Amino acid sequence: MKVPSLRLQLSLWLLLPLLALLALDAWMTYHRAMDAAHEAFDRTLEASLKSMREGIRLHEGRFAIDVPYLALEIFESEDGSSIYYAIRDEHGATLTGYDDLPMPAVQKQALYKTVFHDAHFRGQPIRMAAQPLPVRDTPSGQTRLVWVLVGETIEPRQMLAREILMGSLQQEMVLVTLALGIVWLGVRRGLRPLHRLSATVAARDADDLAPLEQKDLPAEIEPLVEAINQYVARMHRMLLARKRFFADAAHQLKTPLAIMQAQSELALRERDGDRIRPHLRPLHDTVRQAARGVQQLLSLSRLEPDSGYAPALQPLRLDALAKSVALDLAPVARAGGVDLGFEAPAPVYAMGQAELLQELTGNLVENAIRHTGRDASVTVRVCANAGEPLLQVVDNGPGIAASEREKVFERFYRCDGNQVQEGSGLGLPIVQEIARTHGATVMLEETPGGGLTVSVRFRAPAAEGHGDKTASR
Repeated sequence: MKVPSLRLQLSLWLLLPLLALLALDAWMTYHRAMDAAHEAFDRTLEASLKSMREGIRLHEGRFAIDVPYLALEIFESEDGSSIYYAIRDEHGATLTGYDDLPMPAVQKQALYKTVFHDAHFRGQPIRMAAQPLPVRDTPSGQTRLVWVLVGETIEPRQMLAREILMGSLQQEMVLVTLALGIVWLGVRRGLRPLHRLSATVAARDADDLAPLEQKDLPAEIEPLVEAINQYVARMHRMLLARKRFFADAAHQLKTPLAIMQAQSELALRERDGDRIRPHLRPLHDTVRQAARGVQQLLSLSRLEPDSGYAPALQPLRLDALAKSVALDLAPVARAGGVDLGFEAPAPVYAMGQAELLQELTGNLVENAIRHTGRDASVTVRVCANAGEPLLQVVDNGPGIAASEREKVFERFYRCDGNQVQEGSGLGLPIVQEIARTHGATVMLEETPGGGLTVSVRFRAPAAEGHGDKTASR
């Protein structure tokens, strides 16, 4: 489903509230117009009452009423309204006029004070004016109270109110139309930076990952451009990581493949099986080294910070995992003349991904076996330090100079004076990346008495398990 344009959405969001406000204003305008019409027509009613009052006389206790025609002529109009009147004594008896014309609800009013009220008469709404007044009998001095009532149907008032309302609505509709036009043009002008931004992005080359300019931008668009630049920066880092991976792969595989080709050519020239064997042994070792290098390159590519890989961490026995790796590498240690041991005073639990932690531990142990030399010792130690799981690989080999301990985490870096030909220089970078994905830290320290101690400190798990204490050597 196609989403409407931003201009159309803004126009609709403005139009609907404006129409609601217009309806409310029409209702209020009509009531104000009716009040104004009542005020104007009520003056006419009151003038009629005064004219009728002049025709009321009291003589010898009897009323003589002469309703002047002028009093009713005031109400004559071409709108077809109806006029009703009545004059009643203090007892409510009708002296003249309509008997059923309603009286005001409150009849205790000050003399000569006109009371206006709305009522219904013969099925029609009418506007009533009532006034109590005293009539004095001159010969006898007697005074009696009479009520003068005049009523008019409200068609003229409603007509006047509707005329006022229609005039007001016409004016307001013109204003609403102009307001929408102004908003439409304003939104169009306000969206120009977005159109320019869209045109700028569309005009770029496919390989242009430079950040977008953020100057002279409205405040509402700056977060969008910032988010685009951050996304482009992540894409740029991912592409650089891929390029670095391919460059590392080419660098790592070029030498083993060249050796394999040379050894295979030498082996093909030999006809005696016993003479072929010396060529096949290095070929086999080179193939194994190349396979290991490929595996390490794939691990580094997967663990790149911008690769998006996030391992699912679960509680596991760190001591059992490290012990399993040490047992798997025991034959390699014996073949190299290295005494490999394991220490775990008690079960240690950590949050981690088993396959990655096995690779981390294996890289540390293999590095220690490869670089310590014959008749050396390597110890894998797992313990809890201040509640935090700690994995250590301790050796008594030549160690690493303090000035090079940061550099060994760089890819393909080899320490000065390193006589070991095997190894790709990727083991410790992989260890550092795996530790990063687990929120752990890697530290290189000198072993007391000589050698190197590699410590991997993990975060304390939410709940630690308890088990039987184990120790082996």
